[in-house]
Amino acid sequence: MAYYLNLFSPETYEAFGQSERCISGFRPTQRKAASKIVPGDRFICYLTRLSRWVGVLEVVKGPFEDDTPIFYKEDDPFIVRFEVRALAWLEKENAIPIREDKVWNALSFTQGHDRGTNKWTGKLRKSLGLMDEKDGAFLDSLVIGQANNGQTFEINEKEYKKLVNHRVRRIDRVVSVSVPEESESEQAVEKSGLDGEQIRDSLKVQALIADVGSKMGHKIWVPRNDRAKVQYLMSESGSSLLNTLPLNYNDTTLKTIEQIDVLWLKGRAIVRAFEVEHTTAIYSGILRMADLLALQPNMDIKLHIVAPYERREKVFTEIRRPVFSLLDRGPLAECCTFISYDSLRELADQHHLVHFSDTVLDEYTEEAD
Repeated sequence: MAYYLNLFSPETYEAFGQSERCISGFRPTQRKAASKIVPGDRFICYLTRLSRWVGVLEVVKGPFEDDTPIFYKEDDPFIVRFEVRALAWLEKENAIPIREDKVWNALSFTQGHDRGTNKWTGKLRKSLGLMDEKDGAFLDSLVIGQANNGQTFEINEKEYKKLVNHRVRRIDRVVSVSVPEESESEQAVEKSGLDGEQIRDSLKVQALIADVGSKMGHKIWVPRNDRAKVQYLMSESGSSLLNTLPLNYNDTTLKTIEQIDVLWLKGRAIVRAFEVEHTTAIYSGILRMADLLALQPNMDIKLHIVAPYERREKVFTEIRRPVFSLLDRGPLAECCTFISYDSLRELADQHHLVHFSDTVLDEYTEEAD
């Protein structure tokens, strides 16, 4: 018996809880991971955004594919499925916070870390990750025991409702959107702008992205105003930095592309595009990504927002705004992922990056639920 992570968003958590709780589903991109799972294995269920352990599911059958709506009423994306038996399923008030002492100090990927850091979050990046056997057994026992004991962990219902996204119908499909509420503190940050320390941190991250791409053999573009500073901060020689973009687009598109924080290129093709978002209110980078897709709807590149982990949910909330979810070429959330600063540093610390392709980056990214 092996233990695998099963991530639920508030939307899918509510939908599964209201179902017969006999089917768990995953996106088509997870077919390969799903193929390794056999009957008798167990899913340890974690509720994202609320950061709580919510259930234990035993695999009965699968994987198989079925698009019958379960997790969403229309266009359910979680079509790679398993028949499961719910050994425990907790109401959100009884779900166990990961930062509880008895949990935090027991799990191999959290113990020893300060609760205010996010160096532990790599283990909770994507569903169907194989869990450490001791971690899995511990959580299995803990969640099943909680189902019997029913300890309560208080929840602010008003705040919880803010975590839930909405579904709207486009002409071609149904998509998830969010309508963020801007706080006074966020407005203040936008008015005050970045201070000197934040500017330095942002440039360091740009340089780190450039370093990783350069070691993998890519040519690198950064905006002209940042180039000298980024080159100074790079551990590489900086010879991979381009002075001009070898692209054949109209002037409007080129001006948009030139402002993106970091581009990785192979020959005359953009492979990856990165925006570094260090401010509390996250708009500029996402707007540039959306502008690019609006100008070139057939452009097939992978987009990434790079930000501190504590801004993760803010990034996802902004990406799911209606204006970004209703783009003619499809929702921005389908091609734009999140990379935390810590995940980027973890990747940068990998030895032999010269032998890696850019696809390794996908192991360090997170998608909007």
